Amino acid sequence: MTGTPAPFTVDDYRARMERAARAAAEAGLAGVLVAPGPDLVWLTGYAPPAATERLTLLVLAAGRDPVLVVPTLEAPDAEKAVGAPALTLRDWTDGKDPYAITAPLLDASGLPHSLKGDRVAPIGVSDNTWALHLLGLQKELPGTSYVSLTEGLPMLRAVKDAAELDRLAAAGAAADDTYEEILKVAFAGRRESDVAGDLADLLRRFGHEQVDFTVVGSGPNGADPHHEAGSRVIEHGDTVVLDFGGLKYGYGSDTSRTVHVGEPTAEEQRVHDIVRAAQQAAFEAVRPGAACQDIDRAARALITEAGYGDRFIHRTGHGIGVTTHEPPYMIEGEEQPLVPGMCFSVEPGIYLPGRFGVRVEDIVTVTEDGGRRLNDTSREMAVVN
Repeated sequence: MTGTPAPFTVDDYRARMERAARAAAEAGLAGVLVAPGPDLVWLTGYAPPAATERLTLLVLAAGRDPVLVVPTLEAPDAEKAVGAPALTLRDWTDGKDPYAITAPLLDASGLPHSLKGDRVAPIGVSDNTWALHLLGLQKELPGTSYVSLTEGLPMLRAVKDAAELDRLAAAGAAADDTYEEILKVAFAGRRESDVAGDLADLLRRFGHEQVDFTVVGSGPNGADPHHEAGSRVIEHGDTVVLDFGGLKYGYGSDTSRTVHVGEPTAEEQRVHDIVRAAQQAAFEAVRPGAACQDIDRAARALITEAGYGDRFIHRTGHGIGVTTHEPPYMIEGEEQPLVPGMCFSVEPGIYLPGRFGVRVEDIVTVTEDGGRRLNDTSREMAVVN
């Protein structure tokens, strides 16, 4: 992709809402309720101006027009959303019961008739729905039950279309540019937080509108996969894990590389070589029809054979899209088959407590005949100053 991508259209959002309603019916759900958050943005293009205790809820069900319930004071903003023409807005004013207003929409979607034996089909609810709102709906509709979208529709956003893949590729290229530039800065004698600040500045320079994380784990801190960059001063001889990403054009980047301040020892180089080989093996396992767990197994088998199996302490990967972590997950027990258009990280690691850690990570998308990396920087251990 060159230049700024074309914005999503009302037809894009209409198709997504129709797909979600159809997928819910196929999964045995009576419908879908979507609160403010990434699912609502992906489905409608609407992001409420701020987190609020007032109920905002998108109601989707097969065979019914989408309805977005919003507070009256936020209705003008909702009407401006690109996807708004594809749905009906139902506003409510302070002093009214929003659950009493929303409940008929659920009944109208056919809940009393969506029986399996003597049970009403459950409703899918976006993961970040406030308990306050879910309890309010349960009180109004005591016969209903609910499941999270991660449980009920885990693959809803997993398969990306061409426009989404373009955005993910652009985010990956910006992360690559960031890595190439960070190799030019001084590491030794500076705090981890200083380098983390450089990473954040570079991500923004290369077009990220949001920076989600900048992990800089030097020396023993690198053995903590989610180490928060702190005040430790990076020293000559340190192995340093860099893991950074955020959103560009609304879609995520996430990449990890491990560098060394000065020349690495034979052991440090060997551990890095094992992780790099494991990452390559996992990438080569990516193909349509393979199970998510196959990607984890490919990386884990190589690391275990090398004697570090107990030091690979996290899953091999996670999906990425409008959030930097989402389904599918590359982990043992996940039998979901890979489908062209799925995007996820491939990030094995080895972590030696009190000493150092190593991680190598790319974002990968499934193609018709295998996989394609969205990160192209060298996976060798770079030597920095």
